Amino acid sequence: MTGRELDAAGITDPALRDAYTRCRALNARHGRTYFLATRLLPVERRPAVHALYGFARWADDIVDSLDDGVPRQRRAKDLGRLQAGLERGLRDGGSTEPVVLALADTARRYAIDHRHFTDFMAAMRSDLEVTDYPTYDDLRAYMHGSAAVIGLQMLPVLGTVVPREEAAPHAAALGVAFQLTNFLRDVGEDLDRGRVYLPADLLGAHGVDRGLLAWSRATGRPDRRITEALRAFEELTRGVYREAAPGLALLDPVSRPCIRTAFVLYGGILDAVADGGYAVLHRRAVVSRRRRAAVAADGLLRLAAARTVARTGARRTPPPEPGRPPVGVTGPSRGPSSGFPASSERLPEEAA
Repeated sequence: MTGRELDAAGITDPALRDAYTRCRALNARHGRTYFLATRLLPVERRPAVHALYGFARWADDIVDSLDDGVPRQRRAKDLGRLQAGLERGLRDGGSTEPVVLALADTARRYAIDHRHFTDFMAAMRSDLEVTDYPTYDDLRAYMHGSAAVIGLQMLPVLGTVVPREEAAPHAAALGVAFQLTNFLRDVGEDLDRGRVYLPADLLGAHGVDRGLLAWSRATGRPDRRITEALRAFEELTRGVYREAAPGLALLDPVSRPCIRTAFVLYGGILDAVADGGYAVLHRRAVVSRRRRAAVAADGLLRLAAARTVARTGARRTPPPEPGRPPVGVTGPSRGPSSGFPASSERLPEEAA
């Protein structure tokens, strides 16, 4: 399967093929929802998505390791080494680090603006120092680099039927929605890492602070104030999904089933949180296998319909030539930042 993806994308160099394969393995191991959705993309576009995700996952693992034996100074040094390698790779196209090699090749093939990677690394550095956010505005500023710019990286790969800057605000909202969903699902795990991503002003409006969250996490006991704060955060997140929804129709038709599947599955995490009584400090909310299978099946039907339309003459974005954006896709966006997703279940082989 990996070989077929690489062949379709025109990736023939052995070192590059190995680099992309490693990125795909990172996606499959860590990004269950995202990997499932990616299987609905045209086969030739999947390696680029794996490269973008693989690099983001690699950087995030440096920052978020739960290994207490790795001091912050070591993580900062490792992150700095990764950034230096990234800058060289983007400049020269080569690297001894597989995830950087694949990323640099994807950036060249799809003419992705290098500033998006710079902003992402700035957010990763912030995670080494910042452990909470006073207001939602402060959190949104952080998510520009941690979520929104990943969408700007993704848009050239997905393709759009409108100028890219028109799709960018909706893509930004979707990326933020996905990350807010992760923040809600992972409140307990993030607290173990010493971080609280839920804004202090939202928590405080319900009488909640870090101390109360830590008490609930340690004792396993619920608290009505925490439940109300988490419910308010869920409502805020659903509002961002509503902002994002119109952007699905602006994507290349053959990319829509992928992003719609991710949209529905991530929204399903919010449903699971609510159905579980907002007990995210004590257990992880997950979407059931039955629900995931149903959404994947719907995505397959939509993908088949899009392919049928493409075969009957509708415009379809082909794989790009190296260093040139895909046909029908505009150049790097100058509009607002965007955020289609940033961790394995197999789809039926019809998606391959």
